[in-house]
Amino acid sequence: MKRGIWTILILWGCMLGKPALAQLNRIAAENSYVDFYGDTVHTPVVHQLQVTLTTPLTHSVIEEFYTALNQLPFQQLVNNLQAYKNEKQLDDWLFYQLIRTTAEAISPKKDNYHRYTLYKWFLLNQTGYDAITRLRNDTLLMYIQSGESVYDIPSMVLKGTQYICLNYHDYGSNIDFNAGSFQNIELTRRTGLAKAFSYKINKMPDFNPVLYEIKPLQFAYGQRNYEFKVKVNKSINKLFNNYPSVEYAMQFTAPLSNTTYQSLIPALKEVVGKMDQKKGVDYLMHLTRSSFAFENDAAIYGKDMRFSPEQTLYSAYSDCEDRAAFFFYLIKEIYNLPMIVLSYPQHVTVAVQFDAPQSNPIMYKGNPYWVCEPTPQWKDLKIGQGIPSLKKQAFEVVYEYQPAQR
Repeated sequence: MKRGIWTILILWGCMLGKPALAQLNRIAAENSYVDFYGDTVHTPVVHQLQVTLTTPLTHSVIEEFYTALNQLPFQQLVNNLQAYKNEKQLDDWLFYQLIRTTAEAISPKKDNYHRYTLYKWFLLNQTGYDAITRLRNDTLLMYIQSGESVYDIPSMVLKGTQYICLNYHDYGSNIDFNAGSFQNIELTRRTGLAKAFSYKINKMPDFNPVLYEIKPLQFAYGQRNYEFKVKVNKSINKLFNNYPSVEYAMQFTAPLSNTTYQSLIPALKEVVGKMDQKKGVDYLMHLTRSSFAFENDAAIYGKDMRFSPEQTLYSAYSDCEDRAAFFFYLIKEIYNLPMIVLSYPQHVTVAVQFDAPQSNPIMYKGNPYWVCEPTPQWKDLKIGQGIPSLKKQAFEVVYEYQPAQR
């Protein structure tokens, strides 16, 4: 299908800016377009999906709102959203960004936050997920059924099923759950039939190539200076905005977008292809140490953030977890060697299994691995050398990678 010609009932998306309300009203009366990560989407009118939400917000008001929505011709919208998801192979997190854009088009967030949230709830349920809302006075939370572990947003178990909050950030990620009980609103619960929501990113979207900018990666190795002109896209920040801290297996296996990949990985393969395996891994280890400015997440964001490799490339700063994930990705893509991720109380690093034995291995499940420290230290650590201050500290293997084929 030709890029950009998709009939989906969404207007100018929240991803890349919103027109003024007057312009939205004018566009709604005509055919309009949305730029969803660089994909031009043709959209028909949305006025047929408008429902008024009365105040104050109560369980009965929400029930009436949902019932009214069910009377409207929403099925074509649902079909188009699902078709777009399938065609573009959108993972759940990216599809949720499309849901957010759609809800923003129908009911702008700034005009009525509760109404915007209820449209998201409605569309998630109509596209096959199990979403519920919880209400306490004026606070409306939306949860999605997911069996995965996330570490910085609320979750709850309802009738043996875990639900994770999707809009906690809208309340400044600061809600006192002890200040009063929430009322669960489960008008559409379909346990056993709905699909569980996953935060795993298997494929990055096809960002429009013209939206990329060049970011030079510069570092010295041996007696030579190296520079790689990597293409990065600021949309990566919007994609992962409000993305929670996920399990290491998800962070370390997140891919690069195709344009970013093609601007970096083939060039690295060409350079290390002239080196033996140990020196090539050492080269990638020093690249990861030296190409980014270091800063702890707490100092910048006030909380722990687990960046994907593409976020690390785009961001001005990164910490040990981010560099470990980036280095892990480089080794996986270029050498496809077995690896383990080591987590200390205050540090994360990577150990690699080489084809030829090295000195100072770590044994795990009967196999030797050698620490490759990708975070800069006061001493230039070699392969097999861990941070001296961690020598007597216990670590946990939080992720193991075994290549399916080599």
